[in-house]
Amino acid sequence: MRIPHHEVVIEVLGPWSLETSRIFWEGFEPTALNPAPDNQQLHTTFCAEADWLPVEVTVVQEGSSARMRLSGHGDLEAAAVQATRFLSLDIDARRWPEVALRDPVIAEAQSLIPGLRPCGFHSPYEAATWAVLSQRIRVVQAARLRTDIIHRHGENGTFPPPEVLRDLDLDLPGRKPEYLKAVAEAALDGVLDGAALRAVEPEEAVRQVQEVKGLGSFSSELVVVRGANAPDFLPKHERRLEAEIAERYGDARSLTEVAEAWRPFRSWAAVHLRTLREERTREIGGVRR
Repeated sequence: MRIPHHEVVIEVLGPWSLETSRIFWEGFEPTALNPAPDNQQLHTTFCAEADWLPVEVTVVQEGSSARMRLSGHGDLEAAAVQATRFLSLDIDARRWPEVALRDPVIAEAQSLIPGLRPCGFHSPYEAATWAVLSQRIRVVQAARLRTDIIHRHGENGTFPPPEVLRDLDLDLPGRKPEYLKAVAEAALDGVLDGAALRAVEPEEAVRQVQEVKGLGSFSSELVVVRGANAPDFLPKHERRLEAEIAERYGDARSLTEVAEAWRPFRSWAAVHLRTLREERTREIGGVRR
């Protein structure tokens, strides 16, 4: 059977470097890409929210435009919209350089990782499953659990869709199986729909996500910031971000105070600072990407 294809060209508004964003995603432990043989493209597979069928997408940069080639048997037009969201290509970032003019710390971050657009989870659903898997265990352990679930129950390298996950009898520690089923039900009910979460104020989106069993404050913020890829929400439960703020700005200034200068890109600024902190941690530990 011939696999349908769809191609679309998107004009990206504001700074963007596919190479920088791809390198960032390759180091994003929960959904790390395999290093690409061609630095000029980004390739990933994901479950499309519109129908939960697997989709492959390849993205290349052509000046200020992104050319996306998708293949799969589902709604590829809807999948293209989803891909622009999890790659942050749908954000008008022409005012992002203005944040650097107001905050020299962010100016340095922008210069060190130029053109970075935060790449998140493929969907809020996948972000929520990661939030459950990573509770009370190390990131590397959670990543192994996620990889094992993909190998056993996914299709074409994608995380299993919610209707599959809901019915699995998983041997996982604690209440993780119960919480994963709750996440699957919420996804099927539309509670974790990426477009819907982006359509409301981030604080309201977090409140909605918190209604899902097993997702607390930190997890709900993760789903909105890294699942729906909301560009202007300030995470309030990230200890590493708070530590970075204290180190960069001093103990006298709070995260909320500092972040006022970041509007309307508070999520982006936070991701930049977290990225640089993690890079320093790797260098100190003698591990480089």
